[in-house]
Amino acid sequence: MINVAAVATTPTLTGERIRLVPLGPEHAEAVFESLQEPESARLTGTHQTFTRAAIDAFCASRAAQDDRLDWAIEDAASGEYAGGLAVNEVDEDNETAGFRIDLVATYRGRGLGPEAMELMLRHLFEAVGVHRVGLEVYAFNPRAQRSYEKCGFVVEGRVRGALLWQGERVDAILMGLLRADWLRA
Repeated sequence: MINVAAVATTPTLTGERIRLVPLGPEHAEAVFESLQEPESARLTGTHQTFTRAAIDAFCASRAAQDDRLDWAIEDAASGEYAGGLAVNEVDEDNETAGFRIDLVATYRGRGLGPEAMELMLRHLFEAVGVHRVGLEVYAFNPRAQRSYEKCGFVVEGRVRGALLWQGERVDAILMGLLRADWLRA
């Protein structure tokens, strides 16, 4: 059974090299800057152009959300914004959730994604009580797929031609992790 109170309040989660902290107004500038990176847009399949005002409003509204968890990933040593992680699509009836993660360019390839995901997964499986966590990753992002697999996610399917990126169709790979599998790892 889902612990609704555990979704209503985003906790701070601390790892070895990073901290997941509730996303708030203090992160708006860094979030906006990260959204200007063309590679970030490509890896996440984001076609939208964000204004600073929209990002300010988004970051300011996160504390009021009670149906999702929005974290800033911070470098534990410097406090610098390293990326974002959001748990969305929490389905209380089916005890499932989805998530997305993005790291700023200077923090990619350093193993921080799996560390952030492990913190999130522990919270989702132990505190929130989800049975399954799912995600989708685009086929042109094998580095992210390897990170997800490192955390125990398995490929469950493929949505062919899900993304149109610069005139080319790209498949979305569906991945999932069950609590029982996570506990066995």
